[in-house]
Amino acid sequence: MNRHERLTTLLELVVERENVHIDEIIAELGISAATARRDLDHLAQQQLITRTRGGATTSPTSSDLPLRYKTARQAGEKQRIARAAAALIEPGEVIGLNGGTTTTEVARELVLRTDLHDDDVQSQVVVVTNAVNIANELAVRRHVRVVLTGGVVRAMSFELTGPLATRILEDISVDTLFLGVNALGPQGVFTHHDGEAAINAALVAHAKRTVVVADHTKIGASAFARICDLDAVDHLITDSGADEAALAALREAGLKVTVA
Repeated sequence: MNRHERLTTLLELVVERENVHIDEIIAELGISAATARRDLDHLAQQQLITRTRGGATTSPTSSDLPLRYKTARQAGEKQRIARAAAALIEPGEVIGLNGGTTTTEVARELVLRTDLHDDDVQSQVVVVTNAVNIANELAVRRHVRVVLTGGVVRAMSFELTGPLATRILEDISVDTLFLGVNALGPQGVFTHHDGEAAINAALVAHAKRTVVVADHTKIGASAFARICDLDAVDHLITDSGADEAALAALREAGLKVTVA
């Protein structure tokens, strides 16, 4: 296990249990006490956890992990979801992508579609995103036109939020929006941050088709801020780890579900 994987596992352990003693960390991760303390201090310095005497507890930001820590979670599932999502796109479509690890994978899969490589403006794929990291990756792809919204960057997710982020959406139309979320169920679609919820809701409102891309850990989960009601979503792409009863309830509610 490399350092990144170890830190990710440790952070998830603290978030899951809310209060962890250093002896538990040593036993779970098979590391020395000195390494455990250094790792805890590193996460605490980034305000991801709160150090306690002999261990650590969750901090107010622990539920909203930074993107660099999320990338290793359900990586295989996210790649399968992304491939299924990218397969839905036709040449010339305008695609919306919000921030997140799954939508980042969708962006990567899109540029692998050689049939979408076209210098003709009418056939080019256009990507509209509020995610700085996605725009940065796609900017070097000459066959993709990238439109980045305005706004203020959130350090956790690299997403642009705030009033400036929504202004451009009034003047454009999105054919297919791939929406990454923190939670989805019969009650609606949610994320942890209210600022992200606002720009995500605006993207949904300006998209002809909204496809939620979410691994099984997001199905039936809970999060703070509502993005939209379930009936605003056309399609869910998830993985085979999703609870069958939960997926059946979503299908019964009228949502198209694809298991990748």
